[in-house]
Amino acid sequence: MASIVANLPPPLLLHGRKTLFTTLQKVPVSSIRGFSHIAERQTRVTVIVNATGEGSESSTSLSIVKSVQNVWDKSEDRFALIGLGFAAIVAFWASVNVITAIDKLPLIPGVLEFIGILFSSWFIYRYLLFKPDREELFKIVDKSISDVLGQSIILPDNKQY
Repeated sequence: MASIVANLPPPLLLHGRKTLFTTLQKVPVSSIRGFSHIAERQTRVTVIVNATGEGSESSTSLSIVKSVQNVWDKSEDRFALIGLGFAAIVAFWASVNVITAIDKLPLIPGVLEFIGILFSSWFIYRYLLFKPDREELFKIVDKSISDVLGQSIILPDNKQY
């Protein structure tokens, strides 16, 4: 369970209008340990928020960590996994250096930026502007995800991809 204590400035009253905060009652914070300095400020509204939810098992980041741990535990060739990780780090470092070198050339960055603007404009026109095209994009993304994960999905039109 997470708790947040916010110390908000007093609400503004403009020409007799009521704000949303005028209906709040003052919360006594002097009884909360460690927040005695907040209780001295009588001109502020204190809001305490408690958040509860499902366990952290539903978190995406933890599921990624667990899937990596499962791959590591099931792997028979851990040396190859370490090599792939090292190769990924080297590839990332090399790509950053190549991009930095290209960025220092006088004309290339402007041309690449123009090409990026043109491609972004085309993508927005092709896939995002109209509803049928957005649905087509969602189908393409869902199919790509299912291909990567090795799962078959059934879309609302009862076609299996």
